[in-house]
Amino acid sequence: MSLTAGSRPDGTRPAAPVEEPAAALAAKAVPEKRAAGKVPWRVRLRRDRALILMTLPAIGLLLLFNYVPLLGNVVAFQDYDPYASSNGITAIFHSPWVGIEQFSRMLDDPEFWTAVKNTIVLFLLQLVLFFPIPIALALLINSVIRPRVRAVAQAIMYLPHFFSWVLVVTVFQQIFGGAGIIAQTMEQHGWGGFDLMTNASLFKFLVTAQSVWKDAGWGIIVFLAALAAVSTDLYEAAAMDGAGRRRRMWHVTLPALRPVIALLLVLRVGDALSVGFEQFLLQRDAVGRGASEVLDTYVWNVGIQFGDFSYAAAVGLIKGVIGICLVLGANKFAHLLGEQGVYRK
Repeated sequence: MSLTAGSRPDGTRPAAPVEEPAAALAAKAVPEKRAAGKVPWRVRLRRDRALILMTLPAIGLLLLFNYVPLLGNVVAFQDYDPYASSNGITAIFHSPWVGIEQFSRMLDDPEFWTAVKNTIVLFLLQLVLFFPIPIALALLINSVIRPRVRAVAQAIMYLPHFFSWVLVVTVFQQIFGGAGIIAQTMEQHGWGGFDLMTNASLFKFLVTAQSVWKDAGWGIIVFLAALAAVSTDLYEAAAMDGAGRRRRMWHVTLPALRPVIALLLVLRVGDALSVGFEQFLLQRDAVGRGASEVLDTYVWNVGIQFGDFSYAAAVGLIKGVIGICLVLGANKFAHLLGEQGVYRK
């Protein structure tokens, strides 16, 4: 007997394989994709145990000094009395609840609104006058060809960052104060006295100049790091196309800095209500509270000096909530402009 192709010895043909539905095949493929793309957490824990152990001290400090103190904000809804118990922590459980009374006091306090006005004015002034300066300095240093000259200039610019505010205020006092270099020189030439350090109307410009001198040089490091990542091929291609120095800066350098500028701007807007503490506290007596009172010094004044802890906690809580809203709003605006911001969409 002759056998046909594909037949068995007994003359019968094998049954044709049954094709599985596409849904069944897709269901089998999903676990395979998960197994291939996702590493089990036990494997990752064993693989990254050295890195995890290195980060544990930093995480512990962050929890201890940044997140555990947040529990103390409960006193903003109390009439907190630190002497209601044997220690300040257990006194929280013995202090009476007053609800939103502290926040109502805040709205009726004219000194609070003075601090808010000074804080907003100083933030806007520093945003306009201070924020662009590190970008301009980074572009200036990046244009220097000799590496040694660039390194020396950068070191000189960011050296004041390591000075304390006490030293910064002292330096400005010796230059712009009533007994400073400028005042003495004017008196020697028969001109009137000069004392910028006690001029309340110019105080906001004075503290902005102090911030620029102290921190602008340090801020250029971030922008120089972003410029270092720009390929020189882009500059060469732009030069071959006939672009001059200004065109190359506009079409190559600034687009490379735009993501970093957007990120720092979002962070700066989120920190709008924290314009400084020690800098203003040191110069408070010279110009008066009306010109130097900001939210940070106001919280310290009512909380530490006068012992009104609940009211100070309420002001600090409102400041933190507004700061979070500003960060989220500025980050959303960065997304609308096509930038990543602090986090992705």
